[in-house]
Amino acid sequence: MKILIIEDEPQMLDNMRLTLEREHYQIETAVDFKTASEKLGVYDYDCILLDITLPDGNGLDLLKQIKAQGKADGVIVVSAKDSLDDRLKGLNLGADDYLPKPFHNAELNARVKAVLRRLHFEGNNQIEIGNVKINPENRVVEVANEILELNRKEYAILMYLITNKNRLVTKSALAEHVWGDHIDQTDSFDFIYSQIKNLRKKLEKATINVEAVYGVGYKLNIAQ
Repeated sequence: MKILIIEDEPQMLDNMRLTLEREHYQIETAVDFKTASEKLGVYDYDCILLDITLPDGNGLDLLKQIKAQGKADGVIVVSAKDSLDDRLKGLNLGADDYLPKPFHNAELNARVKAVLRRLHFEGNNQIEIGNVKINPENRVVEVANEILELNRKEYAILMYLITNKNRLVTKSALAEHVWGDHIDQTDSFDFIYSQIKNLRKKLEKATINVEAVYGVGYKLNIAQ
């Protein structure tokens, strides 16, 4: 899962980033309105942690931008402004949650997981597709009641394909979402091929499989 943190306070930003990286999320950051706006215009995220007060703009304007672009990214407004008025403005503009500063790391983690469950897993703690069961809380994947040993990238690829199970995922979109926005510095997708190959082998007994669409990308097939 890929998360964008928009926060201008360095210590707060580092604390949030480290907390969520320990949960194995792919984290990107923006410290001002301009950088955040540019990232939001190019990339998609599973969850966005959005500070209202930025040095060069209002975070609520970024929320308007997200909704105007028709993005399905989950948004949690994170701000020291904990007045009812600010909370209502954020929620009325389409934010999924509001987290006032200061907060405990455990609460931040719980709020992010709750938003991801609502957006991608219909509020469930466990995903079941045929004989495949996934518990996002502890990153455990089972096929026919046997635990699969997946590395971090294999798991991230599987989750991205599952959350986009009704769509064809391009190689560039998959690479950017799993490896981050620095992926545009490379001109080869060989690293994706090797991870996909390993994932396919581990899913041999599963009722789902990863289909390669030549020259385009990948899609998740589910046996009927």
